[in-house]
Amino acid sequence: MTTPEQHERIWLSSPHMSGRERELLLDAFDSNWIAPLGPHVDGLEKEFAETVGMDNAVALASGTSALHLALQLVGVKPGDDVITSSFTFVATANAIEYCHANPVFLDSDLRTWNMDPNLLEDELKQCKKDGRMPAAVLTVDVNGQCCDYDPIVEICNRFEIPLIEDAAEALGAKYKNRPAGQFGKLACFSFNGNKIITTSGGGMLVTENKEWADKARFLSTQARDPAPHYQHSHVGYNYRMSNLLAAVGRGQLEVLDNRVASRRANFEFYKDQFADLDFIEFMPEPEGFYSTRWLTAMKIDPAKAGIDREHIRLALAEKNIESRPLWKPMHMQPVFAHRRMRGGNVCESLFEDGLCLPSGSNLSTADLERVVSTFKESLS
Repeated sequence: MTTPEQHERIWLSSPHMSGRERELLLDAFDSNWIAPLGPHVDGLEKEFAETVGMDNAVALASGTSALHLALQLVGVKPGDDVITSSFTFVATANAIEYCHANPVFLDSDLRTWNMDPNLLEDELKQCKKDGRMPAAVLTVDVNGQCCDYDPIVEICNRFEIPLIEDAAEALGAKYKNRPAGQFGKLACFSFNGNKIITTSGGGMLVTENKEWADKARFLSTQARDPAPHYQHSHVGYNYRMSNLLAAVGRGQLEVLDNRVASRRANFEFYKDQFADLDFIEFMPEPEGFYSTRWLTAMKIDPAKAGIDREHIRLALAEKNIESRPLWKPMHMQPVFAHRRMRGGNVCESLFEDGLCLPSGSNLSTADLERVVSTFKESLS
C-alpha cells in the first residue's frame, strides 16, 4: 500500500514566489529600513491602490486588522449590530466582536455562495420595523468571488447603512468588470501565506475617503499625537506593515495576473477531468462575475456519489494531499451560537457537502493529475 512518505505533500494553497521578491527584500534589508514603515510600504500602498482602482490604500499587519479598523472608521460602537455572512472565515466575525458589537449572520445565495441580497433586504426591513438599525453591513467575497453587489449596494444605500467589503480572498476578482474592493465604503484584503499573493502576513485597507485612510494610519501606529514626546489622546493599535514585508508584497503584486490565471487554469483542469461525475457541483460563476478561483470549491452529492465528502477528503489525506471542507458557518460555531441568524440551510449544506481541492498557482500538471487520480480512486 502507498504510504504518505512516498509522495511529496500537495498543499491546498502554498506561497508562490517569483524571484523578484528576493531582490526587493534585499533592497529593504540593505537600506536598513527594517522597522515598520519605509519606502516599500509607501510603494506597495501606491501600487495596490492603482491595482484595485481606489484612491487610498493603507498597508497593515493583517486582513483582520484591516477589518477591525474599517468597522471603527464607519462608526461601529459597543452594542451595535453588524450584518455579515455566516459562510466565512472566522476573522470576519471576530473583527466585529473586537468592537464589542454584535454580528448578525445571513445565509448564502445558491447563485454565488455569497451573501443573499434578498435576506439582507428582509433583515433590514425587520430592523427598521424594530427601530434598531445595524451600524454596518460587512460582505465577504468567498473563495475569490465577489458578492452580487448591484442589489447589495442598492439595498445598503436605500437603508443608509455603510457597506464594508471583506475581499480577503478575492484580490484580482471582478464583478461586472469592476475589481473586488470597489464596492464598499472601505474594503479589506489579506496577504496571508495561502492567499493569491502573500507578504507572509499582512493586509490592506482601501477607501476613496482620504480622511479615513489618514485616520487608519494614525490608529494603526498606536495613535500617537504630534508631539516630541509620546502623547496619546486615543487608543491605538500596532497594526502597521513592516517595510520588509511590503517589499515582498511589491514583488508579488507584479505577478498578480499570472497567479490568478494559474488558479483559474487549475479549476478548468478539474472541471474537465470531473465532467463525467454528475454528483459534483462546482462553485458557480454567474454571468458578469470573474472569480480568481482562489480555491477550487465543490459540493459532492452523497446520494449520487455513494460516498460523502469526508470519505474523499480522507482518501486524499492518505496520499499526502491537503484538501479541506468549505467554511463551517459562523452560526454553527460554539463561540457565535447565541448570535442572530437569518436562514441557514444553504450555507449549512455547503459545509456538510463541500470540499476545496489543491489550488495553488505553483501546482504542476503532475500534481493536478495526482489529485484527480486519487479522487477517482476513492470512488471505487
